[in-house]
Amino acid sequence: MADGYLLFVWKPSGYELREQDGDVPAVGAEVEQDGKMLYVTKIAPSPLPGDKRQCAYLLGSELESR
Repeated sequence: MADGYLLFVWKPSGYELREQDGDVPAVGAEVEQDGKMLYVTKIAPSPLPGDKRQCAYLLGSELESR
């Protein structure tokens, strides 16, 4: 499987899985996607069968205040 990692990105319409190059960001890191700052809430194995990459789960700051 390719190097890099996955992002599980929150959007108003639902979640989207995106491939990224480089090292997976740490929990608590800010990541810009679609012109918005999102925050890494957890790192977990890829949800794709047979994929050895890690997946960073992102949420927007407006969701964290709930």
